[in-house]
Amino acid sequence: MSERKAAITGIGHYVPEKILSNADLEKMVDTTDEWIRTRTGIRERRIMETGATSDMCAKAIESLMKHRGIKPDEIDVIIVATVTPDMFFPSTGCIVQEKIGANKAWAFDISAACSGFLYALVMGAQFIESGTHKKVVVVGGDKMSSITDYTDRNNCILFGDAAAAVLLEATEDDTLGLLDYKMYSDGSGGQFLYMKGGGSACPPSHESVDKKYHYIYQDGKAVFKVAVVGMADVSIEIMERNNLKGSDVDWLVPHQANLRIIDATANRMGLDASKVMINIDKYGNTTAATIPLCLSEWWLDGKLKKGHRVVLASFGAGYTWGGALLRWSIDGPKETS
Repeated sequence: MSERKAAITGIGHYVPEKILSNADLEKMVDTTDEWIRTRTGIRERRIMETGATSDMCAKAIESLMKHRGIKPDEIDVIIVATVTPDMFFPSTGCIVQEKIGANKAWAFDISAACSGFLYALVMGAQFIESGTHKKVVVVGGDKMSSITDYTDRNNCILFGDAAAAVLLEATEDDTLGLLDYKMYSDGSGGQFLYMKGGGSACPPSHESVDKKYHYIYQDGKAVFKVAVVGMADVSIEIMERNNLKGSDVDWLVPHQANLRIIDATANRMGLDASKVMINIDKYGNTTAATIPLCLSEWWLDGKLKKGHRVVLASFGAGYTWGGALLRWSIDGPKETS
């Protein structure tokens, strides 16, 4: 990788106010709070009642700009990772750009499902490392409630809505920032996790709506088997590439899909549970938002400190998966009156 390092210098997030608890779901489908908690670790999730993915992304970036003390016209690039864009076109990135007034930025979306934030983070880092751009915003945001079938008890318990954003800038300290990454894809896994309707292969029609093709389809058992291996394997690979032991890692930030997958990854890495960022109990699976949402919450709480070694790991539809190593580069948040 380039000697010039891209570092996270700002962060912010947004979650909707409405809470959908397991008790609420008990009234909607044949399930129980105990069944959901023991199999997923989820207690509740947030639901956006009005608005779109761009609204959450804009609020997350506005929070970031407030913490970092920058103005919208200082942003050079906006990359939105999402599988729930406001519409096919224009891109959600362009809609967000207009909403926050970042009139000097160019913007686009990427689609890598639950690995979207990591893919976008690596992509954004290239703009910084090459020296072509100074401030790149990477935001993961998904309104998963918009593509969730709330009569499907296997899937509706899993997903929630949120957005979180980071600002990438160059750092003069080459011990900080994004130090390493490894990304993977395996298109043969596409048959196990997808949304069939809406694209050119299956355009919207009465039939596609009647057959519920515009909702998430997931073969949960098949996805679980490969995800539990993929996330752990790539985390170990990142550690081995950088000669790290479990004791050298301050935080594991795993994609929040299932608590059992998270636990298996931490165990393979030799990490104590106290070193794992987990908020799946509060938010469920918010797809591209899960990793930056964890980072933002832990930083705001003062638990994520400058210099901490952080391993990020994800697995999502595609299949897509990956891992990254970074040294946290932001001092603690300033107290506000």
